[in-house]
Amino acid sequence: MRVGIIGLGFRLGYLGYVFKAIDENFEIAGYVDPAPAGLPGLIEQGISAGKAYATPQELIANEKLDLLMIGSPNHMHLDHIRIGLEAGLKIFSEKPVVTTIEHSIELARLMAKFGHEQLNVGLVLRYAPMYRDLRAAQAEGKLGNIVSIEASEHIEPYHGAFFMRDWRRYEHYSGSFMLEKCCHDLDLYNGVIGARPERVASFGGRKSFIPENDPAKEGINDLEMFHRKPSGWMGSDKVFDSDGDIIDYQVAIVEYANGVGMNFHTNINVPDQFRRFAIMGSRGMAEGDFIRGYFNVHEMLTGNKVIEKTYANRTTLSQHYGADEQMAADIMAHVRTGLHLPVSTLNALEAGILALSMDEARMKKTVVDLRPVWDRFDEALHSRAA
Repeated sequence: MRVGIIGLGFRLGYLGYVFKAIDENFEIAGYVDPAPAGLPGLIEQGISAGKAYATPQELIANEKLDLLMIGSPNHMHLDHIRIGLEAGLKIFSEKPVVTTIEHSIELARLMAKFGHEQLNVGLVLRYAPMYRDLRAAQAEGKLGNIVSIEASEHIEPYHGAFFMRDWRRYEHYSGSFMLEKCCHDLDLYNGVIGARPERVASFGGRKSFIPENDPAKEGINDLEMFHRKPSGWMGSDKVFDSDGDIIDYQVAIVEYANGVGMNFHTNINVPDQFRRFAIMGSRGMAEGDFIRGYFNVHEMLTGNKVIEKTYANRTTLSQHYGADEQMAADIMAHVRTGLHLPVSTLNALEAGILALSMDEARMKKTVVDLRPVWDRFDEALHSRAA
């Protein structure tokens, strides 16, 4: 399978290695990136990135591609997706697929015109073994009707510092921290709930990565941890005095159209990180943690634990709990045979709109009613091709 890459950053450099490990016939024909941070990693693995092109149009015109992979900064995704769709290509875009409500509505119009199957989005956690087991337990009736969810994603200080130093520190590039990092999680729970979010409230800000918390002020000189994860485009060494506008903690509560309630919490300065959920149903409850690697289901009538599983936090290939290699295999099968994927562009857009509405609620200090947004979105989604 021959692919072209727009935005050869660390993520797509890593995925190039994973795809190649899954299928030796995977080939990168060429790429577009003025400063390809992911290129050294490919070279180190003995994988060619093909020819460097100045523009996406040149790449598409000069190479016969089975798949166009987009890993450019988030705010560029819509334009790069449009270029690929207009060229008739199958596309894989890294998450988040777009960065604003308006871009979400515009992409919905493009889906109406070109078809949903032309674009796939890298919401990789849908491929994780734990999530698949969760959905299987739900399908078997072990949870009954979903009533409420408590969920979180917390990351260690070295990873939080990366966000303060990387281009993602600017919301006009990333969309927001909630969108950039937590759209994975929001998508998972949207899938479990099976309805769209309708009302959202949220609170948060920056309290950890601020100048008064800089360990250097206490005479601590070993600050390697805060620079351990390299940054690429627009990288900076500033951590506690970052010029970015992203936040470092946020809480949100969500009411869905079917009455299910969810609260979600994220913090990027957690020394013992975890990424867990507790899903309460009318017949049982499911608890799991992707990082700590456990999944349990208890039934309501007896209190018995009916499922107890553990998982490897990280596999030889995967940075996401066994999900990366499964996604690579499924994406290639989808391109070749039309295999149905567990996540769609529609799922990605709905998760993104939820994340963006959380930030709107946080900034405006109000409850956001999403029904007018969904009305506009559906009108675009079902519009006729121009």
